Amino acid sequence: MKVTIDEKSGYCFGVEFAIQMAEEEMEDSGSLYCLGDIVHNSMEVDRLYKKGLRVIDREEMKDLRDCKVLIRAHGEPPETYRLAIENNIELIDASCPVVLKLQNRVKGAYDRAKQINGQVVIYGKPGHAEVIGLTGQTQDDATIVSCIEDLEAVDFSRPVVLFSQTTKSTKGFYSLKAEIEKRINEANGESAHLEMFDANDSICRQVSNREPQMEKFSQANDVIVFVSGKKSSNGKALYNVCLSFNPRSYFVENETEVDPSWFNPEDKVGISGATSTPMWLMEQVKQHIEQLPVEA
Repeated sequence: MKVTIDEKSGYCFGVEFAIQMAEEEMEDSGSLYCLGDIVHNSMEVDRLYKKGLRVIDREEMKDLRDCKVLIRAHGEPPETYRLAIENNIELIDASCPVVLKLQNRVKGAYDRAKQINGQVVIYGKPGHAEVIGLTGQTQDDATIVSCIEDLEAVDFSRPVVLFSQTTKSTKGFYSLKAEIEKRINEANGESAHLEMFDANDSICRQVSNREPQMEKFSQANDVIVFVSGKKSSNGKALYNVCLSFNPRSYFVENETEVDPSWFNPEDKVGISGATSTPMWLMEQVKQHIEQLPVEA
């Protein structure tokens, strides 16, 4: 049995940068608060906890004074920055540059949409940290949709500006875009979407470019073991790509969830992961699989 790690999987730039900032700060101070899980991977969160990283939520931040708090790659809404000023909190801002640029685009689009009775629609996961940051740019006045059914909340007689959470599926975004165009035309006349609809593909290319790589990797191996935290939206999306091209694809958080019955002695096994999956964890899973007693 041959086991190979997909070298193009693992941390994206934004996550890697945030973890590096956290570790450098903890080397100096010994501890650091982080607003939410720094990455959607419990194994990595546990590793950083041992180094001094303490995860807090927004309610807990309200009670903090005169300290440092890390903002993770997902970004934060404007009220987080206002609270930091009020409580004399120094922010270590590790917001991903791609997310920050998107926040500015959403704010500008919202301001313009208000002038023409328009609305901002965000394709994303409700409650996701990045989506909270994006809707914050609209004073929480954006409509969040995660599937076609959610479009019932959109008023298609009004102009629509569509954005996407950076880690969502490209296929899902364009499916949603086509449905919105159709419904605007039905409500306002043929080709009305040309004037009333502005669709912005704001999916991070570091994420979307992994989909074709996952297609090739899935087909090049007999078995795929996809390593990701269960909270990771990107992980779920990429795993589904694997599964669609290789039915022998399995989702695990760590090596303890690997089942020896998945493998045959002659199998080529591929290990891949989300943009929130550390390489050390994939290496750990690889070593575990290589030591399994696989029966013919």
